[in-house]
Amino acid sequence: MEFLLPPLTLLTFFPVVGALVILFLKPEQKNAIRWVALTTALITFAISLWAFSLFQSSNPDLQLVEKYNWIHIAGWNIYYYLGVDGLSILLVLLTTLLSAISILCTWTAVEDRVKDFMIFALLLEVGMNGVFMAQDLFLFYIFWEFSLVPMYFLIGIWGGPRRVYAAIKFFLYTMAGSILMLVAILYLAIQTGTFSVPDMLTILPRLYAAGTITAGAQMLLFIAFAAAFAIKVPMWPLHSWLPDAHVEAPTAGSVILAGVLLKMGTYGFLRFNIPLFPNAAIQAAPWIALLGTIGIIYGAAVSYAQQDIKKLVAYSSVSHLGFVMLGLFALNPEGVAGAIIQMVNHGISTGALFLLLGMIYERTHTRDINVYGGLWKIMPVYGSIMMIASFSSMGLPGLNGFIGEFTILLGAFGSKAIANPWYAGISAIGVIMAAIYILYLFQKMFLGPAGEVTHHHELKDLNWREIITMVPLVVLMFWIGLYPAPFFNIMAPAVEKLLSALPL
Repeated sequence: MEFLLPPLTLLTFFPVVGALVILFLKPEQKNAIRWVALTTALITFAISLWAFSLFQSSNPDLQLVEKYNWIHIAGWNIYYYLGVDGLSILLVLLTTLLSAISILCTWTAVEDRVKDFMIFALLLEVGMNGVFMAQDLFLFYIFWEFSLVPMYFLIGIWGGPRRVYAAIKFFLYTMAGSILMLVAILYLAIQTGTFSVPDMLTILPRLYAAGTITAGAQMLLFIAFAAAFAIKVPMWPLHSWLPDAHVEAPTAGSVILAGVLLKMGTYGFLRFNIPLFPNAAIQAAPWIALLGTIGIIYGAAVSYAQQDIKKLVAYSSVSHLGFVMLGLFALNPEGVAGAIIQMVNHGISTGALFLLLGMIYERTHTRDINVYGGLWKIMPVYGSIMMIASFSSMGLPGLNGFIGEFTILLGAFGSKAIANPWYAGISAIGVIMAAIYILYLFQKMFLGPAGEVTHHHELKDLNWREIITMVPLVVLMFWIGLYPAPFFNIMAPAVEKLLSALPL
């Protein structure tokens, strides 16, 4: 099917149009800038829905492919190569939805340098969409690195008191891992003669069989890619940049960071580490499962100890994404499908929690859990939505979190690659620990007598803009929780194809 404007290119680069329009507006025109940014993000979301309507979930292969010669030098062909399949289409939809929601949540929160903020927010969306759709490693690396820059400025300019420290730490950690990945990309390209991932998937098995790339070299390549992705996830013990970045980031930055940027790491394992280095992936599976399990328990334990409400939710991400890694390296259909749905679930649930914490912070300008209390009586709508998001995050049956965690544990218990049910058993304790720290947060903020903060602020319940911001996320929490079949059907053929290539 030929299009005047190819859907994926339009989807990736349409936010640039909005950024260019904003560029020509005066900084004083704050409302006009906000409306242009929001309209751009909503149109981008509509384009992603259009692309999804063209997507055939029964087809396991890349779809809506756009492949053009881009750089030709000394016999090297680097392609502008985009495509989506069941492994990535849900993450693209999540990215465009959360980008629109995060822009809407800044309406009153960002008053300083609104023009710059919205340009960076739209450029960040370009980088994130590109990461999930690029099928050429050179192009992927450009999008991967590009997405760092807008987030660095969003944290460094509009963040909290320690924003510069947090932004530099975020940037240096991610860059350090990326350099190792770049070396591995260059080695792969020299050995295979291409940067195209689908082409590599046909060439590499022959090179492995012939011994051109030894088992040791394959493991080193796996580790080099894993370094970049594990920092981004972030896996324990490479997680120390995350709490600082989350706490100092503005609300919109926290939503995008938790909702999408962390998924770039787990997606990297899924798209590159597992299919490109199948033997190394099987060999590394028990070790990744061990780190994932430690992350689940550690993240949950440290969350409970936090007095800063944003830091509590930030550490919960370490725990939740430990589940995703456990599911991915179960290397069976239940585990991998559960991991993909949990990536989406975490974006919805933790994105919602950061939005809600941002809303109360706007009113009180404190994140100390001890000064809150009795908020439900004062803000019943806020309390009700917070309760749903909290239950979703801790995996209550009937909501989305339960579906992902249950499927992951099912996969981990029956995994031949991990070959140790203890990992799944210990990880299940993380579900109980999640209930403890989430209920602790909810009880301290919403139940009991009114806290100190109510003496200093006349707290008003959510306005219509804030309610509209939350509605899509609440709907998705119930939809995935009560009827997840359509989501699993989208990814099932691609997951089967991915796993069929593994020598398990």
